[in-house]
Amino acid sequence: MLILHVIASVDPRHGGPIEGVLQQAANRSSETFSSHIVCLDAPDEAFVAACPVKTFALGAAKPSGWRAKAPWVKYGYQPKLVAWLRANVARYDVVVVNGLWNYATLAARRALVRGRTPYVVFTHGMLDPWFKTTYPLKSALKQLFWLVCEGPLLNNAGAVLFTTEDERVASRGAFWPYRVRERVVGYGAADVGGDAAAQQAAFRAALPALGARRYLLYLSRIHPKKGVDLLIDAFAREASAAPDLDLVVAGPDQVGWRRRLEARAQALGVASRIHWPGMVAGDVKSGAYRGCEAFVLPSHQENFGLVVAEAMAAGRPVLISDKVQIWREVAAGGGGFAEPDDAGGTARLLRRFLALSADERAVMGAAARATFLDRFEMRKAFAVLDRTLEEVSHARAC
Repeated sequence: MLILHVIASVDPRHGGPIEGVLQQAANRSSETFSSHIVCLDAPDEAFVAACPVKTFALGAAKPSGWRAKAPWVKYGYQPKLVAWLRANVARYDVVVVNGLWNYATLAARRALVRGRTPYVVFTHGMLDPWFKTTYPLKSALKQLFWLVCEGPLLNNAGAVLFTTEDERVASRGAFWPYRVRERVVGYGAADVGGDAAAQQAAFRAALPALGARRYLLYLSRIHPKKGVDLLIDAFAREASAAPDLDLVVAGPDQVGWRRRLEARAQALGVASRIHWPGMVAGDVKSGAYRGCEAFVLPSHQENFGLVVAEAMAAGRPVLISDKVQIWREVAAGGGGFAEPDDAGGTARLLRRFLALSADERAVMGAAARATFLDRFEMRKAFAVLDRTLEEVSHARAC
């Protein structure tokens, strides 16, 4: 089966959607499945050249200065994509449209709706009501886009894919009209591999200011949606209970929020105990997971939380908000704690964890690892997705 993934960007700084696409391709049988990607990136971008999946990058170089803020630039308008899709989709058994609210979605709607090639849409949490309540003006504009773009695309898809039952239910009625063929397919992460000691050494070497101190780990985009401000406040509030414990906040700063967060940490008196390594990858990323005391993600919205699954693969306890939509599985498996995504809830996450003994923390880490293997290991999780793609492809062929 030849699969085409349509996605805005293959830049790894964009997080979960592209990481999921790459991990699916890497862990599928090459004899059964083959994947290509088409995206809005410029073909000369370094991350396009580094992408391990065959990628058709149809964009132009992004402008700088004030031109970069133009609405059509932020939307990702690249006129070549529609023509490319119309000329090439017939080569593929099925198309997977990843994400919403960008020009790749509009191009897919123009090329795929009422076409002969079967397709599915993976929403990646982008219909969650958190966005509607947090950004009401933007959501009103999205309703207009829904009528002409996202709505027809999703309502005519062979399936609209969700990673959890919570995400599926929360997405219902997000926009009108909403008549989609829902499928919960799960999600997963690759198991951790490599030399643990070498990876931890690589992480420490990349962050010399940390020294040999113990640390909690946040690893995700630095964005208001992720609750990093709540984490800094909670760490300042609870840090006196563990004076030998630091906090590592790793990830790309996509909206220029880090400077404000650093000022907040300075005002709260914990700046010297918070470290900002930026985006980490490879052995440094694996070492960050393996060496932390616990992984923390107090996000306001997370349809799955790929980084949570990665931390569980490394056998680390996870401390998450109940807006991370795998929190029920985490709590049921005993691999971590979940609390509301507010100041009190985030502080309780840290307080509850710090109250555990070393033996209890070890048991929690082992439970996290067991839950990962049972529920979130990639090959098991993506088996459902692959069956869905085969069913949609076969149904259209019949």
